[in-house]
Amino acid sequence: MEFNDEELTTMVKENNEDAKDVLFEKYHYIIDIIISKYKKSIYALGLDISEIKQEAFVSFTDALIKYTEEKESSLPTFISLVVERKIQNCVRNADTIKNKVNSEAYSLEQEYDVFKNRPLSEILGDSKSDPLLQMENEENYEELIKHIEQALSPFEKDVYNLMINGFNYIDIAKILNKEPKQIDNTIQRLRNKIKEILL
Repeated sequence: MEFNDEELTTMVKENNEDAKDVLFEKYHYIIDIIISKYKKSIYALGLDISEIKQEAFVSFTDALIKYTEEKESSLPTFISLVVERKIQNCVRNADTIKNKVNSEAYSLEQEYDVFKNRPLSEILGDSKSDPLLQMENEENYEELIKHIEQALSPFEKDVYNLMINGFNYIDIAKILNKEPKQIDNTIQRLRNKIKEILL
């Protein structure tokens, strides 16, 4: 007897290992796509790729448990977003640690010849940043995202969510099990809809 994704995710929530195995077999390729996207960063930061894969597997299971139809995205899209977020966090944390080690070599208050005898804190600080303006910009951005998402079909939302998370149309086609040409056409339609909203 075959089950659809929603039935299988419900079974996963009930700790059914067989259902989890079926979904993993069906969608494990997503992990490979995402890891290949971050491979250069992983190696550049000296991370252990097997540990990153392990983190990806854990987040894959988390996605299966957290997925509901109310998410308004397909299961492969949801898995992609959850797994990518986890890998991004691993890479970002490693980069932050590496940068912290590098930045601790400089004092923020010492004046450096390179910066025309100005302290590093002055160079790094952004005196033009207005918190009220920043809040207003964030509110406008959130409103714009709402308008965009309301204008899209469920399939277009899936493509849009993957696209804004940095996936190219070939990877999106693999994740959503569609032809690249169909994804390319959908992206063109998305761009036109977004242009209309912005005008």
